[in-house]
Amino acid sequence: MSIFKLDETAGEKAKNLPYGLQRRLEIARALATEPRLLLLDEPAAGMNPNEIIQLMEFIAWIRKTFSVTIILIEHQMRLVMGICERLMVLDFGATIAQGLCSEIQNNPKVLEAYLGEEVVQ
Repeated sequence: MSIFKLDETAGEKAKNLPYGLQRRLEIARALATEPRLLLLDEPAAGMNPNEIIQLMEFIAWIRKTFSVTIILIEHQMRLVMGICERLMVLDFGATIAQGLCSEIQNNPKVLEAYLGEEVVQ
């Protein structure tokens, strides 16, 4: 618990922890199984901007410390662009783009799908 900075909350029930600490605890529990691949499904859902920054730092620390591959499903673009190395963008279940963040952020198909406008080049 101490390496995840949760030792001060060891006596608390998980449901009584602040939302950001609940997420940290969920991830710590998953890492206790020593996975090679960690799947995170919308870990920033319901978090405020400060909690998202802390989550970004936490995920980056996890990747470095545990040498684990992380697959992230997330709609919070600040988080995605801040920590991901490669992206795959889906629209109604179909892959519309994949590559580096710099390639994706200006992709016309991605902009059209997520901004709802046809992009003129």
